[in-house]
Amino acid sequence: MEAAVSRSYWQATGGPVTDRPSLPGDLEVDVAVVGAGYTGLWTAYYLSLAAPSMRIAVVEAEHVGFGASGRNGGWCSALLPMSAPSMQTAMEATVDEVGRVVQLEGIDCDFAKGGTIVFARTPVQAQRAAGDQWLDAEQARARCNAAGLLGATYTPHCAAIHPLRLVRGLAAAVERRGVTIYEHTPAVRIHADRVLTAHGTIRANSVVRATEAYTSRLPGHRRTVAPVYSLMVATPVLPASIWDAIGLRERETFSEHRHLIVYGQRTADDRLVFGGRGAPYHFGSAIRSSFDRDGRVFAMLRETLGELFPILGDVPIEYAWGGPLGIARDWHASVGVTRGVYHAGGYVGDGVGLSNLAGRTLTALITGATSPLLDLPWVGHRSRRWEPEPLRWLGVNAGLRLMSAADAEEARTGRPSRRAALFARLAPH
Repeated sequence: MEAAVSRSYWQATGGPVTDRPSLPGDLEVDVAVVGAGYTGLWTAYYLSLAAPSMRIAVVEAEHVGFGASGRNGGWCSALLPMSAPSMQTAMEATVDEVGRVVQLEGIDCDFAKGGTIVFARTPVQAQRAAGDQWLDAEQARARCNAAGLLGATYTPHCAAIHPLRLVRGLAAAVERRGVTIYEHTPAVRIHADRVLTAHGTIRANSVVRATEAYTSRLPGHRRTVAPVYSLMVATPVLPASIWDAIGLRERETFSEHRHLIVYGQRTADDRLVFGGRGAPYHFGSAIRSSFDRDGRVFAMLRETLGELFPILGDVPIEYAWGGPLGIARDWHASVGVTRGVYHAGGYVGDGVGLSNLAGRTLTALITGATSPLLDLPWVGHRSRRWEPEPLRWLGVNAGLRLMSAADAEEARTGRPSRRAALFARLAPH
């Protein structure tokens, strides 16, 4: 396992790397975007379509797709970190919108809309899944033959993607439309009319903060989101005999109705990529490259993968990596304007699709266009700030432990977990 640590499958197969220069000095533009991940680049993309003459600059502390946009599980889904029927409808359309742009722009990101299957492997999980689009055990096995299936839920509103190729392709698309991206240019401070960076000041009519988990590094934002780590592993290319047994013929993404989140997909080159929570939150909302590596979590993911698919036997893990995602205090994503700065985030790991909806919504807000997107309930939503330390560290990590213990409790008792009910009261979403 250790030999695989710090190697990202997405980076290894992400194609050519474009190294862009840093900001050469002070600059004046119409719109300055901080962050060259999905949110920032989708915003720049739709702005460039709505107003082709608009001067748009994107600044990125590292390189395009450095954060969650280049490291995630590769689900472009209609999943939401909050409940709202109008948002659900908008997100279902968003999956198709991403597919449309991928085709239009010629972005080679292995987009395959195979939907999502979520396993129920215990009676408690089956009970929890009631009300969703249900597949009985035989129907579920026809899509994915996970061990111990009692049934599953299924939605067609999800596409498997190669996330790093998507963000790199999106960067190339905005550059073709005249947007300038400056890498290796960390923002020091963000105001409504300017962005102070390590290499100069960008003055702008509008400023967009698109920094997700890394928002916690900005002055005054230490408690805006909690950066929580999600880690992933990838197998070598699996032979046809294993895939004949597992399924996922339409490249369905998959998960389980457990409390501690896990997620996976079959890649275009026939690997299993699998991830989940379980890594600790770090005191003071700290983010470090060393936190991407946690041998205990990698081992847990491989063990869980073996439980789901015993046919994998002793197949090794070839790649293992991770990174932080952003969680608002009420687990509610938002898009809007605060003190003159446009922003979106708090996606709780569902940002591949949500960021596209955010980019279109921010474009309407910035240009003053009339759009039904502005009536969606996440527009203008304000999450309260996270508690100061050490309460934040204690609370977030207690929640992670509760979810892990809840799954063990349900497996042992066969009844819904009291721990999970307690967590729902502590962290409603």
